[in-house]
Amino acid sequence: MKDKLLFEQRKNSIRDMIYDPDYIPLKLKEMAYLMDVPHKDRGALKEVMDALVRDGSVELTAKGKYIKPENHNVTGVFTANARGFGFVTVEGEEEDIFIPATQVNGALHKDIVKVKVTKRSGREGKRREGMVLKILERGCKTLVGTFQKNTSFGFVLPDDRHYDKDIFISKKHMSGAKDGDKVVVRLTDFGGERKKPEGAVIEILGPMDDPATDVTSIIRAYGIEQEFPKSVMKEAQSVPQEISEQPGGKRVDFRNLLTVTIDGEDARDLDDAITLSKKDEKYYLGVHIADVAHYVKEDSPLDKEALERATSVYLADRVIPMLPRELSNGICSLNAGTDRLAMSCMMTFDVNGNVLDHTITESVICVDERMSYTGVKAILEGQEHPEGEREDIRALCFLMKEAAAILKEKRRKRGAIDFDFPESKIIVDDKGYPIDIHPYERNVATDIIEDFMLLANETVAEDYFWQEIPFLYRTHEIPDSDKIKKLDTFIHNFGYYMKTGRENFHPKEIQKLLFSLEGEPEEPLISRLALRSMKQAKYTMLNVGHFGLSTQYYTHFTSPIRRYPDLQIHRIIKENIHGKLNQKRLEHYEAILPSVAQQSSTMERRAQDAEREVDKLKKVEYMQQYLGETFTGVISGVTSWGFFVELDNTIEGMVSINSLLDDFYVFDEESYKLTGEHTGRIFTLGQKVEIVVRSADKMERTIDFVLKEFSQHADYPDPDDYYGDGIPGDSLAEEDSEFDETGSSLPDKDGILLNDWIDDEEADRLLHLYSKKKIDEI
Repeated sequence: MKDKLLFEQRKNSIRDMIYDPDYIPLKLKEMAYLMDVPHKDRGALKEVMDALVRDGSVELTAKGKYIKPENHNVTGVFTANARGFGFVTVEGEEEDIFIPATQVNGALHKDIVKVKVTKRSGREGKRREGMVLKILERGCKTLVGTFQKNTSFGFVLPDDRHYDKDIFISKKHMSGAKDGDKVVVRLTDFGGERKKPEGAVIEILGPMDDPATDVTSIIRAYGIEQEFPKSVMKEAQSVPQEISEQPGGKRVDFRNLLTVTIDGEDARDLDDAITLSKKDEKYYLGVHIADVAHYVKEDSPLDKEALERATSVYLADRVIPMLPRELSNGICSLNAGTDRLAMSCMMTFDVNGNVLDHTITESVICVDERMSYTGVKAILEGQEHPEGEREDIRALCFLMKEAAAILKEKRRKRGAIDFDFPESKIIVDDKGYPIDIHPYERNVATDIIEDFMLLANETVAEDYFWQEIPFLYRTHEIPDSDKIKKLDTFIHNFGYYMKTGRENFHPKEIQKLLFSLEGEPEEPLISRLALRSMKQAKYTMLNVGHFGLSTQYYTHFTSPIRRYPDLQIHRIIKENIHGKLNQKRLEHYEAILPSVAQQSSTMERRAQDAEREVDKLKKVEYMQQYLGETFTGVISGVTSWGFFVELDNTIEGMVSINSLLDDFYVFDEESYKLTGEHTGRIFTLGQKVEIVVRSADKMERTIDFVLKEFSQHADYPDPDDYYGDGIPGDSLAEEDSEFDETGSSLPDKDGILLNDWIDDEEADRLLHLYSKKKIDEI
């Protein structure tokens, strides 16, 4: 992994040199001389140059000189749409390039392509257009899908709907796959405009109607490894399960402090603990984080595997950890009654939430009480609970509530944004079938932990920023001004306003908008469009601040068991504490941190995409048992082809405009509603409706509803088509699976996550539409 990171770093450095305005075209030999590359290493330099030419970043002239490509040609990643067209994302550019279906020229989803820009961005929200000139590198060489067998051949229908073509499988390449099997197929021929791709089945995952197989298919499709290599497991199993270091020197003994962990009931990887006291109107907060870096040494098999994964993946029916459970659930878990090594951020803050003093140190702690969110909530509500038997524990809970409220109020005053989208809690049985789905309940206890973790992350980030030590920051850039102006124009249609004229748009404007929307029918739509108007948070070496949290300093320090950036900065902090950050080590971190940041950001996106895909699948599976049944829901989105209805359990389905049989309905984009031409009947945001579940398609991951009054005219699939051996959950009734450790993980603390309700394409369409209009017209 480190070799790969070094290779990418060299590519980036040489690309920057060639793109410099003062660069003069050079041959390989001249470049090697200029860069002082020894003769024995010129083969490695040529590999880097070949890679740059291959991916289109650099061109090689007829005279053998390396130059920057012509300006009208760009290189990027192709994102395909099932309708044939696509978009190319160019690194470092905000705007994608639209590729019409006639100009795709054989490119498939995720391919790296060279594109000629044929139309530049213009007014009225029109984006750039282009044509694919060359496919530089195939993005996917294997796909996951459903095998369909014919007499002498077969096809694989890709699960990823970005692929609009089936994969042809010859008889000799079926590998024993049966009709309806989920399979992994290796592409042997990528096809063309009039030719289907061809492939060979290399792995059979199992029957498509097995819920565990479905999730495994998604895991494989995203390239997520479930099993750890033998070398990694061997190292993990050799780690002692008792601490090998005692207090003294730089490691401080905090075992005398009343210490608690607060997590979900089923959590096993407890990586944060809290101490708190108050004296003379000052709060003394300790956030103690498992010292994972003590056990995971740099460049060890454990470390390389952790960087490769970069994050734990929390799916509805399983957790795929970043570190083996021997560490995450063992010596690194801050279990009650056992001494544990920790990294502690000890902070003193006043009644206004201002941090007056802090220290960051290695420590030894011993947790007094392993508490749960429900237990803390019960104590704070005055209920009897086993976790509140000790008077000092009860008093600590109320003090934590008091301190957390101060910190939350300070964030509110400075403009921190809180996107409070309803999240789903999915309960599965031992076979993986969803037996219950309901809104994830955030309560005062989850908020307490979030408030304390946020403060620790900010404090550590500010400390190391001013020390000017190479570091990783969790950054969230200011939104693109064009997107904010489009959002502002859009919300005027509903009577809302933001101050967008200032040079630096302030997060308070989004905060005030969300506050104004609370309880209004248009809240779900505008909130999601506001989220889509912002950039994604990511990891960077350069500290540009965190727009969503309205803070100049932020990092991820609090979860080294499940996030690699946290582990990486713990390593830097420990070296700094022990005075080992000499010039050589500083240069080392300057060299590797950009690649670590990129890898961590990329793997985080992958995990989020996989998690959302599994959630969609489980929601479809859950609703298959309710075909033909009636529910009451609220219209949460309106489009020209129908409207979305959200049920109390957070599940959304689509009511097609074609199923509204009493009139011809027209979509009014000004008022965002459907209106019947003859009856004047209206369907609009926030309206309650009675629906019947019409279909739930696992292949498409879609749920279709029909209004109850028209349900007698709808066709319904037979539930037995989905469940051959009965409805899921029958054998276990309401019993949760042993898995539920996924539910114990709080959402990411910085709160900027993509929500899948409305995709980028639809958000752009709406915002582009309204950006054409003048305010006085609306």
